Order: sequence, then C-alpha cells, then structure tokens
Amino acid sequence: MTTTANKPPIWFWIVSVIALLWNAMGVHGYISQAYQTEAHTSAYTPEQLDVMNGLPAWYTALFAIAVFSGALGCLLLLLRKKFAKILLILSFLTATVMMVYFLFIADLKGVDFSANKYMAYAVIAIAAFLVWFSRKSHANGWIN
Repeated sequence: MTTTANKPPIWFWIVSVIALLWNAMGVHGYISQAYQTEAHTSAYTPEQLDVMNGLPAWYTALFAIAVFSGALGCLLLLLRKKFAKILLILSFLTATVMMVYFLFIADLKGVDFSANKYMAYAVIAIAAFLVWFSRKSHANGWIN
C-alpha cells in the first residue's frame, strides 16, 4: 500500500528517468557492438576495433549483463519495485569487473583508448551512484 508518507519526491522520478535513459544508451552500445553496426565501426579506428574484437567472450557477456540488468533495474525503480536494488548491484559489479579489466589488465596493444578510459570511470561512478540511490529509495520507502 502506498501512502503519502512514502510517496517519492519529484527528483526521484527525474533521477530514475535519466538513469533509465543512461542505461538504454548502454543497451544500444552493446547491441551496436554485438552486431558491428556502421555507427559502431565508424566510431573507432581499425586498430581499436581489432583490440575490441580480441577481448575475451566473458568480457562481452559482462557487458550484456551490466547494461541489461542496469536498464531493467532502472525500469523497476520507476515501477517502485525493490528488486531494482539487486539488479543495480549486479550491474555495478559486472560493469566494474569489465572496466577494471579494460583499464588495467587487457592488452590494448599500445592503441590509444583515452576517451574510452574516461567513459570507463564514468560508468563505474554512475553505477555506484545508482546502487546508493536504490538503497536510499528502499530505505525511504519509495520502492517496495
């Protein structure tokens, strides 16, 4: 039962919609990469594409899990379901593992990925924020 006491403030809805749009862009990025669309391939040099295509299959699987669980988690935030927390934690964990691998472990063969490195840090920070936001929303009774 929803009462006035646990009705989310307007900023809850704004943050949740922006978060869903952010994660929808991630889903689009995954699909573009998985299907090697023109938009994806034209955004990178041939050398960058070679490195990216050489990443292990588990890396691509983590990418899919991160973006789809993030998008579904944000959708569940909008539906005010507490399962959003679990999905956003899963998204954070998988995104963090893949970004740490990309930033510090993967052999990038000397290819410049400067812009991607900045985005990797942003992805981790936003995913961490969404975990905090979902926990705060649950604690405040905005999701149940």
